[in-house]
Amino acid sequence: MTAASPGPGAPGTARSGEGTARGAVVQATLDFVREEVGAEGVARVLERLDGPGLEAVRASPPLDEVPLGQVFALWNAVDAELGPVDPEWMERAGAYSIESAGRQQYGGIVGKPSPLEFLTQRVSLFRLFYRSGRMEVVSHDTGSALLRLVDFGPSDPLFCRRQTGGLRRALVLARGGEPRVRHVRCVHEGDAFCEWALGWDG
Repeated sequence: MTAASPGPGAPGTARSGEGTARGAVVQATLDFVREEVGAEGVARVLERLDGPGLEAVRASPPLDEVPLGQVFALWNAVDAELGPVDPEWMERAGAYSIESAGRQQYGGIVGKPSPLEFLTQRVSLFRLFYRSGRMEVVSHDTGSALLRLVDFGPSDPLFCRRQTGGLRRALVLARGGEPRVRHVRCVHEGDAFCEWALGWDG
């Protein structure tokens, strides 16, 4: 399989058909690790990455694109560092990403006056972080919605957990009180696609 040529300043090389994530995803992950276990913890995570993965992490400005395979490798390296002591670290990292990178860069998208306005707006927050797949609203009501991820391609269970935490925090920022987010269908458990059931107050 021939690798696609990276553009100017691109931190990695995506295989044909492989999706990418914005560098902001990588930077939010490293910032989260730094807050949790300091610079020494970040160094231990980076030591677990191979050459291409390490290069992608070190050279990933927020708007550059990083191959998803290398993003997944970073998350698994973080899981080896944090997972044994914090089984829900990835959900918290997803929430951290929305609170930091999402709120700072896309405050007008995250800060809607209601969860339903956030979920049904024309601009997709998901597509601003990930350059493959779509997060579609399958159904919605006054205080609930069902989201489905379609056409994303190869994934990783840690990605699903990150979405769960990120969605929960996004609903809080959209004045959803104490939201409820459940990952009800998952490709890693044999389902045809991933779905999240969302509920909120008010």
